[in-house]
Amino acid sequence: MADRPIRVLVAKPGLDGHDRGAKVVARALRDAGMEVIYTGIRQTPEMIAEAALQEDVDVVGLSILSGAHRDLFPRIVAQLKQKQLDDVLLVCGGIIPDDDIPAVKQMGFAGVFGPGTSTQDIAAFIREQIAQKRGARAVIRLRSGQA
Repeated sequence: MADRPIRVLVAKPGLDGHDRGAKVVARALRDAGMEVIYTGIRQTPEMIAEAALQEDVDVVGLSILSGAHRDLFPRIVAQLKQKQLDDVLLVCGGIIPDDDIPAVKQMGFAGVFGPGTSTQDIAAFIREQIAQKRGARAVIRLRSGQA
């Protein structure tokens, strides 16, 4: 499992039709060696959670420019939990006001990336977070006697 490439779902929730940034990030993560699934624009919370389940992803990355993150993100998190995907790393980017970042992190998003963030920094953050998760799982398996 640790040798498997990191699988990332990149999604554009809501009615936001601008996806250039999401495509740039998706391509950069792919170029960094990750398997990337880009769902396209106008995705519902249910569609995003179902795609995450079907694609067996390690990471869900949301890109939002519409300002609807306070409404859509909790619904997406709830859908992921309903599908028992609460161990998936959540990251987001786009236009999220600085005042909203603490609330977004409290929802469960480990990384919040604004305009101008280096795609290399995003890839490094994801790699580090997933390495920690996979390392913790390996320790649990060893302690329980599983190989």
